[in-house]
Amino acid sequence: MLLTLTTTHQPATDLGYLLHKNPARVQSFLLAYGTAHIFYPEASVRRCTAALLLDIDPIQLVRRKGEALSLEQYVNDRPYAASSFLSVALAQTMGTALNGHCAQRPELVNTPLPLEATISVVKCRGGEAFLRRLFEPLAYTVTITPHVLDEEFPAWGMSHYYTITLTQCCRLSELLNHLYVLIPVLDDEKHYWIGDDEVEKLLRRGRGWLETHPERDHITSRYLKHQRSLVREAIARLVTEEESESEESGDPESDDEVPTAAGTEAAQEQHQSLHTLRLHTVLSLLRESNARSVLDLGCGEGKLLKLLLQEKQFERIVGMDVSYRTLEIAQRRLRLERLPSKQRERVTLIHGALTYRDKRLQGFDAAAATEVIEHLDPPRLSAFERVIFECARPGMVVVTTPNAEYNVNYATLPEGRLRHADHRFEWSRAEFQTWGQRIARQYGYSVRFFPIGAQDETHGSPSQAVMFSKEQDA
Repeated sequence: MLLTLTTTHQPATDLGYLLHKNPARVQSFLLAYGTAHIFYPEASVRRCTAALLLDIDPIQLVRRKGEALSLEQYVNDRPYAASSFLSVALAQTMGTALNGHCAQRPELVNTPLPLEATISVVKCRGGEAFLRRLFEPLAYTVTITPHVLDEEFPAWGMSHYYTITLTQCCRLSELLNHLYVLIPVLDDEKHYWIGDDEVEKLLRRGRGWLETHPERDHITSRYLKHQRSLVREAIARLVTEEESESEESGDPESDDEVPTAAGTEAAQEQHQSLHTLRLHTVLSLLRESNARSVLDLGCGEGKLLKLLLQEKQFERIVGMDVSYRTLEIAQRRLRLERLPSKQRERVTLIHGALTYRDKRLQGFDAAAATEVIEHLDPPRLSAFERVIFECARPGMVVVTTPNAEYNVNYATLPEGRLRHADHRFEWSRAEFQTWGQRIARQYGYSVRFFPIGAQDETHGSPSQAVMFSKEQDA
């Protein structure tokens, strides 16, 4: 197994300080199942690469006293394809960097560096699509090279093995923690017994990114070898930690990059996240409308629903989402089974798509679609418009979406790339206002636009909102 880490940060040899490994010499570490070697194929001021080569003894893997041995135990991919063996080796040989410590150069620990990680061979039965679903939401540029099953027999087709390269400007500890968790997730196997301590490891290594990862449940299940009780415990705690981080600690929202421009969103959101600002903007507009019944369209994991429940004004609250999984998380977040009966009667979760007419959406005073429309394919947006503004036709509708102009303030977001892997489009302020004004004319609503977040003088605010109010004579 081979993992390489490369940086072009200058001087690039600073990588040696972070890894606590001298570029001038090879270091070897004896492990229970083989030997790990760390060396530097290149180490110059402009470019430095550290390599972790894990040499596994396949015989040693299966030698257990009193066990019968089979051919399968000897003939397998365990010594060659990246797996939990590599994660353990990473922790044992690069533990200081993994934990984000550097005594000699502490300023490097929190410095985003241009980093490139290459894993020579990984096994992934989910194919390229699953590889991208794991790494692209973490803002990596992912390069994937598939391998044929046998080069001498190309007719046998492609294998489940890939070489992957991940590129991003980030802290080294972030990259290493992502690899530590996701390498065994790709392999969907572990070479050691899984217990309660593995949940603690997952929560520690996944803190700050796993809580909001689109594949959180899939990652958790695979990491814990599909042991249901452990998976349920881990997901419940991840949901709780996500609430705490987004609503109390003021960390930046999970699906947007953190801007570096001083005096803009970064300074303000040390105390309040952009996502929280969105929710409270929507809540404030709903309060203004004097609505008694509210639809949360694309309610996700129930963050807005939780705020609505705290307001006595809203007597009937319905959350709708296309994903059963997120509705289950919303139910846990709201603790519906523990609510008093009168409170419980106020809120309903329903499964459905926002692009199909649904009588359940009719008869509401107000509706909100918070960061929803950008997840729809443009051809399906017109269906959403008809469902909401023609069929359901609530008295007031609030819609929020990212402001594409503001993306230049995100240092690690490549030019032309959208903020989130699942976004189908992102609009400028002019495009959003053109859309909103057309909707208002077409369906008989008045319209008002609002910025969300601290405004950049040139590029506006990071998010934008529109409020449609039904005209009385419509």
